[in-house]
Amino acid sequence: MRDWGRSMFVVTFFSVLGLMLAAGAPAEKKWFRGNTHTHTLWSDGDGAPETVAAWYKEHGYQFLVLSDHNIIAESEKWFKVSEDKGSRLTQERLDKLVERFGKKVEIREKDGKKEMRLQRLDELRAAFEEEGKFLFIKGEEITDKFVEKVKSDDPAAKPKTIERPIHHNSINHANLIKPPGGESVRDVLERTIKAVEEEAAKCGKPVLVHLNHPNFGWGVPLEDLARVTGERYFEVYNGHRGVRNYGDAAHPGTEKIWDTSLAIRLGELGGPPLLALATDDAHHYHKDQAVSNPGRGWIVVRAESLAPDAIVRAMQAGDFYASSGVFLEDVVAGPRSLAVKIRREPGVSYTTRYLGTRAKGEPGIILMESEAAESAYEFKGDELYVRATIVSSRLHPNGYSAGDHESAWVQPVVVKGK
Repeated sequence: MRDWGRSMFVVTFFSVLGLMLAAGAPAEKKWFRGNTHTHTLWSDGDGAPETVAAWYKEHGYQFLVLSDHNIIAESEKWFKVSEDKGSRLTQERLDKLVERFGKKVEIREKDGKKEMRLQRLDELRAAFEEEGKFLFIKGEEITDKFVEKVKSDDPAAKPKTIERPIHHNSINHANLIKPPGGESVRDVLERTIKAVEEEAAKCGKPVLVHLNHPNFGWGVPLEDLARVTGERYFEVYNGHRGVRNYGDAAHPGTEKIWDTSLAIRLGELGGPPLLALATDDAHHYHKDQAVSNPGRGWIVVRAESLAPDAIVRAMQAGDFYASSGVFLEDVVAGPRSLAVKIRREPGVSYTTRYLGTRAKGEPGIILMESEAAESAYEFKGDELYVRATIVSSRLHPNGYSAGDHESAWVQPVVVKGK
């Protein structure tokens, strides 16, 4: 484990555990595409679990986390069929499920109402998993909040109540993790991380937790995320159109949050870096260009095998990148450089921006740009970290925003910590 207190020039590869890879990944490792943030009828999604599973498998994903709110799909749950406005399971949708999946769709009448039983995770695994091709990783969205009372300048006025949503996804645990609450935003963050660590120790498996959409409801301010150094992962890109990826005049966007958090952690606190994921946070499967469709964002992990423990261990080592449409052939962090090789597509151009923060400098400046398929940034030695964002000339066909270009985000390499 690295001594973060030493003031010296150090280069680590993705540096979550202070690991460094040599000139490339071991030959036996492969890239696996997956999504860690997905909803179904088990919580507030409008897709039956089997519909959701089929969509991801058919669209080239190798792993999937069903991350419904504060629940794991392991019990018996029935969902009412209704024609009421806003119903997520109508007769028409049920008929399509029966047509596609046949007798596996279980239906009953209860109190004069038709209901469908939701498929459990074990049933989905039996129906969809294929060794080396597709698997599920157990997960949940730990959905919490902090209710803050803000005093008014007018002593006669009542304090204003601000409800801050704080959501995390836990991946590869065995037991349901309940939202722990807390006395502040930072307290909720720290308690959630502790709860996941305790579950990891209990189940004896590698477990990862990432913060979801920090700007959703302006739930997690930058200063809180930056200074809770146990928070190692967050969503730099979330496909739900209500999460405010780009911030506003008073709030920074997620890429600015990322760079500023890295500058604070590495330049002031001597802590570990913050790594980034892209997810689609899918809820809507029946209408294109909806608030949160599948296929908007994902991660690609370089792991020894397509197995839950192997995927999570690779992520803990930082060996993954985030994407909303750009695929990479390779990412290499050597002792003096960060190199990226893009999987080009005909008729599409790409710009690779190497970004970083110099000691006491402005967070997230562009250090170098390249339009080549293969490029590398040579460290100068005064950078706290270097990361890369690759932007395609092609617009995302169904992204978070109408103007989004397909992109990829490479994890930061720590060059010089405090």
